[in-house]
Amino acid sequence: MNLLKHTFLFTYIIVSSFNVSASNYYISNGGNDANTGLDLANAFLTIQYAADLVTAGDTVFVENGTYAGFDVRNVNGTAGSPIVFKALGTSVLINQSGPIRDDGINIENADYIVLDGFISNNMPGNGNGIRLVLSDFCVVRNCSCDNNAERGIFTGFTDDILIEHNICTNSIDEHGIYVSNSSDRPIIRYNECFGNNNIGIHMNADVSAGGDGIISDAQIYGNSIHDNNGAAGINMDGLEDPIVFNNLIYNNHFSQGIALFQQDGAIVTNGAKIYNNTIVVPSDGRWGILVKNGANVKTEIYNNIIINQHPWRGCIAVEDIAQFTSDFNILNDKMSDSGDGSTISLSAWQALGLDGNSLLADPLPSIVVDPSLNDYTISMGSQAIDAGTTLVNAVVTADLNGNIRPSGSTYDIGAYEYLLNDCVPDLMLDGNVIQLIANTIEHQFTIFGNATNYDIVILNANGQTIQNLSSVPLPYVVDLGSLPNGLFFIKTINNMNNQISVELMIKNN
Repeated sequence: MNLLKHTFLFTYIIVSSFNVSASNYYISNGGNDANTGLDLANAFLTIQYAADLVTAGDTVFVENGTYAGFDVRNVNGTAGSPIVFKALGTSVLINQSGPIRDDGINIENADYIVLDGFISNNMPGNGNGIRLVLSDFCVVRNCSCDNNAERGIFTGFTDDILIEHNICTNSIDEHGIYVSNSSDRPIIRYNECFGNNNIGIHMNADVSAGGDGIISDAQIYGNSIHDNNGAAGINMDGLEDPIVFNNLIYNNHFSQGIALFQQDGAIVTNGAKIYNNTIVVPSDGRWGILVKNGANVKTEIYNNIIINQHPWRGCIAVEDIAQFTSDFNILNDKMSDSGDGSTISLSAWQALGLDGNSLLADPLPSIVVDPSLNDYTISMGSQAIDAGTTLVNAVVTADLNGNIRPSGSTYDIGAYEYLLNDCVPDLMLDGNVIQLIANTIEHQFTIFGNATNYDIVILNANGQTIQNLSSVPLPYVVDLGSLPNGLFFIKTINNMNNQISVELMIKNN
């Protein structure tokens, strides 16, 4: 299992100082619903008992153990005083459905509810691990949902919902995370969805259910979506102006990486900003990004790695290229300007005015560290380094691991940024192999090669020669201690007149 690891700092106010009447309730397997519930020594036995008592500002703390599900209805927190249900440990397991529905946790007609740290598994019938409906400004974070009958997390008519740092796996019928109906401004970030029977993250505005049938201003970023089994890694039906970035999407079977379309929504998904994702489609998959007719309008695709291992489907399929922009991506030599049909070469695609600055993909193991181990971080010497565009900078300020972007001269392509330390540590180049090993304390590079008598030239970003060394026997130590901070190039020419240029960002302490 390839779990996401992130380091982020959260400030979380559990009890608002503005609500002096707020209560803290405690739940324990050793408790009793006849207790006061006001501390662990006097804890309630069931979460539902506390859920029937809560008002704005209250917090329910649940001790490690195994519990029946619970249902929260017709009660609201406020922006300053949410109602919080929080696991006290890492093994608060809900393995029975709640009292009314088959879901493990059900929030209905209740605003400003926070769920934090619950495990909700094995819900029967048509049950979801966690369900929220007709509930705005809610938060679901740090939860895990596995082997549920329908979906891991399901929402409907949930404006301003935040779904973050959850793991949703092995849904029996449908999806990992499903945001449905007219749910505006959802944020779905830093989740992992895998092993689900259908889609990893699905959004469907569904006009037939009421409302305007449009999901507006969705943000989907920092998610890892892999090894799901149908439709798409990220599926978007009836969305307006979604922002999709820094997602890692791989090995989803019979699926697109990302799909933009209209089926149940009132509109075709349009205005999408798809930036800095890494998408690898397996041989039994479909398209990297599928853009159905109308979804092309105001849609932008920048800085993505899109590799498709399907025998004939390719990276991007668009039914209409009007008002559509795609550039600075790494792509296979298979595209389509006619939708899910025939393919054309990357050069033919570029002749249409698309992806003029994009790169034909090198073999995947030379782009990322180790795809066989699902390590899609950028490898040393990758063509993805500094090959992107700053056109994404209003949206993308860090990578999937939270590292600041860009770390080099401009954005890297894909979900990860290659990190430059004081000097570039190790760089292996094929052909005449040059290996640069940096000692970041001594500010030295040792250059190894499989030929002798290299001329070594170090140039600054303006092309001016800083050092010029002739007929250098290898290995050779290049002293960088006298160089200022900045971008430099090492150019080597061996006695066979073969030339290799290496771009370095040197930062001397």
